[in-house]
Amino acid sequence: MNIKTIFSDYSLIDTGEGEKLERFGAFTLRRPEPQAIWRKTLTEQQWAAAADASFLRDAKSEERGEWKLKPKMPSRWSVKYDYKDMHLSMRLGLTSFKHVGIFPEQAANWNFIYDCCTEIESPKVLNLFAYTGGATLAARAAGADVTHVDSVKQVVTWSRENMEASGLQGVRWIVEDALKFVQREVRRGNKYHGIILDPPAYGRGANGEKWVLEQNITQMLECCAELLENKNAFLVLNLYSMGLSSTLARTAVRQCFGVPKFEQCGELYFEDNAGKELPLGTYYRFRR
Repeated sequence: MNIKTIFSDYSLIDTGEGEKLERFGAFTLRRPEPQAIWRKTLTEQQWAAAADASFLRDAKSEERGEWKLKPKMPSRWSVKYDYKDMHLSMRLGLTSFKHVGIFPEQAANWNFIYDCCTEIESPKVLNLFAYTGGATLAARAAGADVTHVDSVKQVVTWSRENMEASGLQGVRWIVEDALKFVQREVRRGNKYHGIILDPPAYGRGANGEKWVLEQNITQMLECCAELLENKNAFLVLNLYSMGLSSTLARTAVRQCFGVPKFEQCGELYFEDNAGKELPLGTYYRFRR
């Protein structure tokens, strides 16, 4: 099941030729997008006029680069996201890796997490590879006791800022390698009603631990299967690596967790103003 995401403070204006033009709140950004293999709808002049900030790749790096800013473009600003009684505020910033601190397509998963938590009595949620905490905030807004794990201290600080801006409190912050953390939680016998996994293709832990998705994901899922409650529980798994399908995710999860009573998988996507659909990640989620 592919899910078109709705996010009023975000819009995908145009896509094509390896780029995307998108609005975050009051500002429009131009960023690389390798999956946009089709032609642009707007002209180069229209793109240049619309973009308040454009990301320029470093000639020596596939990942890094720098931003070219128009005079009134700030280095930091905020967007809001509302769903039912959930009202989030998230600070954005221009990083050297082209990211801005939010993946707006994940709003569809935030809704799912919020709904799951509101239907569970005293839910405990574990968010792994948690980045700037959109999923953490969704769970906390629904009243969950949330443990937020990321190996980058600066990103955890960013998440805390988002929590405070959203009028929330009480999240447990952990700066650690995610796999090491879940292995320790298994030994402790801890349990969670919800687990959220958003692993990168490659990464480093807080102490230099190496993460390679294809090599480590099965061990991670096996540990998480021991941590998840047998009833009234949910799992969300995101895969951003190109070439990894939702069928692959479902097969890997089912082997470790068994077949749940409810599951969804597919692609999260946005549609630009010309109707071109841009896939922005594979997801798998279940409830039991």
